[in-house]
Amino acid sequence: MQTEEVFIGLGSNLGDSATIIEQALSALDNVNQCSLHARSSLYRSAALGDSPQDDYINAVARVDTSLEPMALLLELQAIEQAYYRQRDPQRRWASRTLDLDIILFGNRIMADSHLTIPHPELARRRFVLEPMFEIDGDRFIPGQGSLSYLIEHAPELAMQKLV
Repeated sequence: MQTEEVFIGLGSNLGDSATIIEQALSALDNVNQCSLHARSSLYRSAALGDSPQDDYINAVARVDTSLEPMALLLELQAIEQAYYRQRDPQRRWASRTLDLDIILFGNRIMADSHLTIPHPELARRRFVLEPMFEIDGDRFIPGQGSLSYLIEHAPELAMQKLV
């Protein structure tokens, strides 16, 4: 079975976020047909959106998987649910215990009502770009350019590398 490299963004700003991210990284390694290949440091970043909320703890993981994108998405949503993730379509930038996003899936480009790859907000998310650069600085994003180019052009964001 052929595997593909997948980059997953992790974020949390409710509860003990650093511990939740560490536990989620372990959970990713335990998903059937997935293995955690690399992970970034943890980063603290300011929350996006206009409602006041706590800073986020973010990281990026690279997993190798033989799952198809939708199957992996369902696995990620199950992990989020284990941390009582609440989804409110009216509050896109709401606080969350755990957010797991597929950022890249090999070199695939796809878009449907459930999943868009590469992640549609990637070029504006410094809190994903910088941790991803830490793992694979030479990565080219299909249809968008190099990671270093995207970081140069991403909006500024207050961030701090933690561990």
